[in-house]
Amino acid sequence: MRAASKVLWLMLATLGLSACDSGQDDLQSWMVEQRAQVKPSVPPITEPKKFTPQAYTEGSSFEPFNMLKLTQALRRESNQPSTSELIAPELARRKESLEAFPLDSMAMVGSMNRNGQPVALVRVDKLLYKVRVGEYLGLNYGRITRINETEVALREIVQDAAGEWIERVATLQLQESAK
Repeated sequence: MRAASKVLWLMLATLGLSACDSGQDDLQSWMVEQRAQVKPSVPPITEPKKFTPQAYTEGSSFEPFNMLKLTQALRRESNQPSTSELIAPELARRKESLEAFPLDSMAMVGSMNRNGQPVALVRVDKLLYKVRVGEYLGLNYGRITRINETEVALREIVQDAAGEWIERVATLQLQESAK
């Protein structure tokens, strides 16, 4: 009896599966119709940009075996003072009021002689300041070295890419006031 019931269930399952096959044809025809109606719209891919290689020019600007760099390294090892130590800014001195402003925010607006010494008039934030040779200006420890009718020359002390202190010359040019 058990074997007969198993065979009966097997026949019913086969019959049930075969009955589902008739709806498959309708489904296939509907899919074909839908594919025929729908046209995909894919935008064309743009052409890739042409690659133009650039020449490497920075290789010649910094030489790792530069004699100046080698002598500085040898001096550091031998505990001799380097030029960087001789040029280093005076960090212990009290800063002057115009050292709180960058040079590009300053403008020289005039000059005069006072007691035989040249004096420049510098405008910062709509205020005028009198400066003399030897005073400090700007954020980079700039010290005034020369004043004439058209410019104020400074010697700034900045760090280079290697962290060494170097001197740099900067100027403030006379600015004509626009009326």
